[in-house]
Amino acid sequence: MSGAPGTKNMIEDKHFVDHHRTALIDRVSQVEPILDRLLERGIITQNAYSEVRANRTNQKKMRELFDGPLKACGPKGKDIFLDILIYLEPILISDLKGK
Repeated sequence: MSGAPGTKNMIEDKHFVDHHRTALIDRVSQVEPILDRLLERGIITQNAYSEVRANRTNQKKMRELFDGPLKACGPKGKDIFLDILIYLEPILISDLKGK
């Protein structure tokens, strides 16, 4: 099972992004560029992209992203989301991994 998608990013039977959901909702600042990359990689649809962007605050956008597209995309999609976060929010992810 070690080669399965998502297994390297698991903490206590939860994916890293699910485990740190609250911190990510509170602290991610690069929401629009993250959405652009998720759309480009096929993790979210154009419709989901537009729905998430319609929210006024970054926290609401992140909450919508978690409650919709990220819930549906499974471990592989969450791995890609995490890779995007590592690229765009390296200090935040480093801080969360250090906890």
